[in-house]
Amino acid sequence: MVFGVTKMCKGLGFMYSGDKTCIETMATLSSSDCAAMVDVRTTHEWQTIGVPDLSQISGASKEVVFVEWQMFPTMQVNLEFANDTHAKLEAMGIAKNDPVFCLCRSGARSKGAASALTAMGYTKAYNVLGGFEGDPDATGKRTHINGWVFDQLPSKIGGDNSPDKAEPEAKEQRE
Repeated sequence: MVFGVTKMCKGLGFMYSGDKTCIETMATLSSSDCAAMVDVRTTHEWQTIGVPDLSQISGASKEVVFVEWQMFPTMQVNLEFANDTHAKLEAMGIAKNDPVFCLCRSGARSKGAASALTAMGYTKAYNVLGGFEGDPDATGKRTHINGWVFDQLPSKIGGDNSPDKAEPEAKEQRE
């Protein structure tokens, strides 16, 4: 463990660099060529709910890395998550000491993802508080309290950058 870098989340056993708000995450992604975002939600969520859109960051051709932490439709933990994510980040030129922000629906699955990347040697793996949709309000609806969408950060549904454009095998499983 690198002292001063990782933290233990209250009683949950997650070890990662810390939590960042969506606004803080976007600010770092916008100001650092070496920062990356990993969307750890499911293929179903990416295709139907939307994804962060980093194409509006000027001077950079940033793309979100898409790797499921839990695989749709069974929701089993993806045992290859850390290896798959590392391969994609490495291909983008992201080093293990660069900031990596893990995003899920509300900031829960991304804690496990950030912890897995920390265990692999990433020294700045962060959980994005509130995630993409945020915590549910009193009626159970999301996007009303916090999260990427609530903060009105750029996002899109589908499009040219949607992850793997619904690979034929994955698409068949969803239908």
